Amino acid sequence: MHDLIRRLAAWLSHLLAPGTGSHRAGAHPAAVPAHREGSPFSLPVHRSPYGLDIPLDATEAGLVRPYLVSHERELVRRRCRRLARVVAADFGIELGRYPAGATEAAA
Repeated sequence: MHDLIRRLAAWLSHLLAPGTGSHRAGAHPAAVPAHREGSPFSLPVHRSPYGLDIPLDATEAGLVRPYLVSHERELVRRRCRRLARVVAADFGIELGRYPAGATEAAA
């Protein structure tokens, strides 16, 4: 265990110091093969969505916020209940605590 600090410092300097680059002195980079048409690795031709001949239809997309759909369903349900109350009121039948279309009364 002679010169432990010196040996540890030398080992760390070899481990962490940048290389000298001498191991690459005679090496040449590998040649990149030329791209051939019809090769299995060719990419498809780029097509812009803005250059399509047919217009895009937004109704085909299912990208609708779910809270908007539930709100619309609630409005339809309220309209149906209101219509049922009005029709029942024409025949003298009371279906709810409040008149058709009225909000809750103040206490």
